[in-house]
Amino acid sequence: MAAPDAEIAAQLQADVPHAARIWNYWMGGNDNFAADRAAGDAVAQVYPEIVVMARESRRFLVGAVRFLAAEAGVRQFLDVGTGLPTMQNTHQVAQEVAPDARVVYVDNDPMVLVHAHALLGAGGPATYVHADYHDPEKILAEAARTLDFAQPVAVMFMGVLGYEPDHAVVRSIVSSTMDATAPGSHLVLWDGTNTSPAVVEGAARLAESGGVPYILRSPAEIGRCFDGLVMVEPGLVPITRWRPDDPAAAAIDAYGAVARKL
Repeated sequence: MAAPDAEIAAQLQADVPHAARIWNYWMGGNDNFAADRAAGDAVAQVYPEIVVMARESRRFLVGAVRFLAAEAGVRQFLDVGTGLPTMQNTHQVAQEVAPDARVVYVDNDPMVLVHAHALLGAGGPATYVHADYHDPEKILAEAARTLDFAQPVAVMFMGVLGYEPDHAVVRSIVSSTMDATAPGSHLVLWDGTNTSPAVVEGAARLAESGGVPYILRSPAEIGRCFDGLVMVEPGLVPITRWRPDDPAAAAIDAYGAVARKL
C-alpha cells in the first residue's frame, strides 16, 4: 500500500473505532485496528448475524452490478460511501461483464483514500472522489469528469445512509443525486433495518463502544428512498432474498432493492 502523506496519516485515528474499518473486520479483512475489532466484537456479542449481513451485502452488490451491466446495459457506476476495498469491488464486477464500464467511488474516510490511491492509481480502472454524501453537488461535479450524466448511471448507496439520523435528509441526498441522472439510470440501495430486537441492541452496542451511531430504519422508510422509480423484481426485500442462489435463504435485518428511473 502506498504510504499516506502526513495530513492523511494524522486523520486515521487508530484508537477511535471507524465505520469502514469495523465493516472491513466483519468482512474478514485485515485493514482495521484494535479499536475497530473491539467495537465489532461488542456488536457481534449481541447480534452475531452482523457478520452474515456484512458478507451478504457483498453478494447483493455483486448480483446487482452484474444485473445492471449484463441485463440493463449500464456502463457507468457511481458508488457512494464505498468503504474499504475488499474482493469483488464494483469496478471488478462491472468490468468483468463490460470492460468499458466506468466507475467512480466516493467516500470521506482518509483510510479509504489511501487504499483508493494504491488500488486505482492514475489512469486505473476506476476513479475516486474524496467527499461526503451530504454534498451531492461536489460529488456530481467531480464524478462528471469521468461519467457522462447524459447517459444512464447506476447510483449506489450500500449500507451507508444510517449514519445520517434525519430520514428527510437521507431522502434529499438520494433524490438530489438521482435528479442529476438521465432516464434509464438505476438506484441500488440497501440498509440495515430495525426488524429484530437483536439488531437494535447491536446498534446500541456500537454506539456505546465508541463507534459512530447507526440509525436503523423500517423497510417502509427505506422504500421511500425509491419514490418515483420503478422497482426491478423482486422489489424491496431482505438482501439475502434479492435474486438468491438459494431460494430458501433466510431473511436478515437488511433490506435492499434496485430501481429504474423512467
